[in-house]
Amino acid sequence: MVADQLVARGIADPTVLAAMRTVPRHEFVLPGDRERAHDDGPLSIGYGQTISQPYIVALMTELARLTPASRVLEIGTGCGYQTAVLAACASEVWSVEIEPELSARAAGTLAKLGVANVHLRVGDGSNGWPESARFDAILVTAAPTEVPPALLTQLTPDGRLVIPLGASSQDLWLLTDAPGGLLRKRILPVRFVLLR
Repeated sequence: MVADQLVARGIADPTVLAAMRTVPRHEFVLPGDRERAHDDGPLSIGYGQTISQPYIVALMTELARLTPASRVLEIGTGCGYQTAVLAACASEVWSVEIEPELSARAAGTLAKLGVANVHLRVGDGSNGWPESARFDAILVTAAPTEVPPALLTQLTPDGRLVIPLGASSQDLWLLTDAPGGLLRKRILPVRFVLLR
């Protein structure tokens, strides 16, 4: 998976590649999909949500430019796989999920794997996690049509927001808080479930 799907497509950050090698993706998918866990594509995790394809998980993590001291906010815990990858690359991760059942399942999997540097909450991710702000990076794993304003206020100076935007047509964007204003860079077309 790492060689064929990630390195071959340009993922180069050694910390991200190490996390993708060590976090057991098959532990986060539904039991019937374990044999397909490392396929090059998303898989359903129930409740109308998916686990993103490995390349997108790695790309979003690499775009965040994490260090061992980074504080990260994730909007859309889902099954917890992206959360675990972030936790392997950063100091602490705060993750918000709107579906209580998915959050509980993710909590169980993360605990089973001994991932201790994560904080989970059930709620509306568009509000972020204001009392724990600010964050060096924010990753959004469901697509709104516009950037939720609260998220921008929760970035550190020079913080990075990785977010899919759009409804029927979506693009992944990197937004960076810079002294002269917000820098926006379109990365590539994507397909995410909608943020709700």
